[in-house]
Amino acid sequence: MTGRYSDQDVEHYDRPRRRTRPRTKERPVYDDAEDAVVVTVDRGRFTLLLDDRTVMAMKARPLGRKGVVVGDRVRVVGDTSGRDGSLARIVEVSPRTTVLRRSAEDDADAVERVIVANADQLVVVTALADPEPQPRLIDRALVAAYDAGLQPLLCLTKSDLADPDTLLSTYRSLGVPWLVTHKGGDLTELRGRLRGRTSVLLGSSGVGKSTLVNALVPDADRDVGHVNAVTGRGRHTSTSAYLLELPHDPGEERAWIVDTPGIRSFGLAHVQPEQLIEAFPDLDEMTEDCPRGCTHGEDEPECGLDEAVRTGQADPDRVESFRRLLAARSEPLY
Repeated sequence: MTGRYSDQDVEHYDRPRRRTRPRTKERPVYDDAEDAVVVTVDRGRFTLLLDDRTVMAMKARPLGRKGVVVGDRVRVVGDTSGRDGSLARIVEVSPRTTVLRRSAEDDADAVERVIVANADQLVVVTALADPEPQPRLIDRALVAAYDAGLQPLLCLTKSDLADPDTLLSTYRSLGVPWLVTHKGGDLTELRGRLRGRTSVLLGSSGVGKSTLVNALVPDADRDVGHVNAVTGRGRHTSTSAYLLELPHDPGEERAWIVDTPGIRSFGLAHVQPEQLIEAFPDLDEMTEDCPRGCTHGEDEPECGLDEAVRTGQADPDRVESFRRLLAARSEPLY
């Protein structure tokens, strides 16, 4: 029995070809793209600030799985009018100057989550009471700031309820700048620390972060939560990071703040000891003769920090504080 086709028929040996255009290595050039900054992200839609108007956008397919986060500087094409129902496309993401990130909830999971891009200051907001301060969470936030190359600032709220000296004594040896506020108080000092910067406000729920944001940016209208009397924890009021510009006078330096959701965990599996100690040049210099693989922890034999303390070259409190930050990378919060 013969086959359906003879040896002379093309169908006998040639597979059908897809009727598609051949691939090309050429990439589109977006000469008409406009510069914008990402204000917030919500379920695959991006709110951008382009000049002085708000634009909604989606990510162009050629970007693939490249993440776009709050603070990213991007280039967009399409309908950038900002009218209701309009939608632009993000076609490029500019290189980031800084990246604030955290690992997954479990410190054993090194998968990183980028929180904010292109910030230069991390304001760690913590209440002195109601809820009680969480030094371990503060330590982790500081580690994340040093790892990202951000200037840390400790902002203590509700100073009308408790004395800040007890908490501040823990961080003075690290040289962490700080300020104290209370509800309805003068925020002149805080505004001065924010001027000319892009600052990320980070803190657990209920510490007064959204209250601060509403006082700094009166039309922000961020939800304010309350602390549960039983658990001592606040409820989440901010559900996503949001970039806001602070009001400023003509000729005054512009300032931006990023309000972030309240945090209850902050994984640091991505931070290595050698990265952390680089944030303290004086201590880093003292570890030059450490054995290979030394983590500079308190249980390390022949660590240069111990020798520096013995010889009086290093402040014991500063070394102890650094090692506390080092331990915060893996210690449980609760």
